[in-house]
Amino acid sequence: MAEVVVDPEMPPDDAQLLRESSRVLIKMRQGWAPEPKRAMSGTHYRMMAVFGTVMFFGVLAGIGLVGRGLGLMLVLLGIPLMIALFVRTDWPEDEEVEHEREVYEQLRSYEGRYVLVEDLDESSARLLARAQRAIATVTDSRVNAEGLLDDVRNAVMLPAQEWEIARLLAKLSALRAKHRETVSKGVTPEVEAVAAPLARALDSSEEAVLARVEALERYASNVADAERAYLAQHQIEELRGRVHQYEELVAETGADGFAVPELERLAQDADRLEQALRRSVHSAHEAFRSLEP
Repeated sequence: MAEVVVDPEMPPDDAQLLRESSRVLIKMRQGWAPEPKRAMSGTHYRMMAVFGTVMFFGVLAGIGLVGRGLGLMLVLLGIPLMIALFVRTDWPEDEEVEHEREVYEQLRSYEGRYVLVEDLDESSARLLARAQRAIATVTDSRVNAEGLLDDVRNAVMLPAQEWEIARLLAKLSALRAKHRETVSKGVTPEVEAVAAPLARALDSSEEAVLARVEALERYASNVADAERAYLAQHQIEELRGRVHQYEELVAETGADGFAVPELERLAQDADRLEQALRRSVHSAHEAFRSLEP
């Protein structure tokens, strides 16, 4: 299913609705719009028809026009009418139609504050995917969850970075498509003199977005280093916590060949990993600062 990137400043409930509504958005891109809402739903129509029929019989009875013969005829005509009103099941405005209309209105009201990934050209879609992978590397890491990074600022800065990258790529894709359509018709030397600098402007804009993406990837790379050091440190600590059990087993079995240097190396490895973790976290913080505007 297609993906929607939304402005992080959007109200959370509306943002969630948009993220879940890519199917409706694709239909809109293809020219779809919901039919105008009917003034009266099927249920209301049936209620009014029943009420009108009862009132009709009541008025006739009140003025004494319902005799035996006329009354019987009206009853014979009224029963099929009542059955038809209640049995019909083809009334419009079901829940799905109403939901799609609500989504349609939301999408229209937030035009410009969301990006449908399907609208991006191939190059732009690849760049956005790279940015999203880098962001996921950070947000899904244990070091972020444990607060070794600035998790609060990550929660604000990274969605803002994703949105800004998606927004710029959407504008780039749209303008690049129009540019290609224009020059594909063939250009004279005079037009080429104008089109060539504009094409370079598009390339320069893509390079600027690429620089943003690469900054995110550097940050993610540092976080990945810290993650590896963090996990390795915890594994080493678990092994160190069981050293006495190994020593007991060696003593009981008489396996005197168990090398003490291995135990010493275990402690040294733990110290090195702790230092590596600190360096990695420090590098991640430095890389994070490069993302700030």
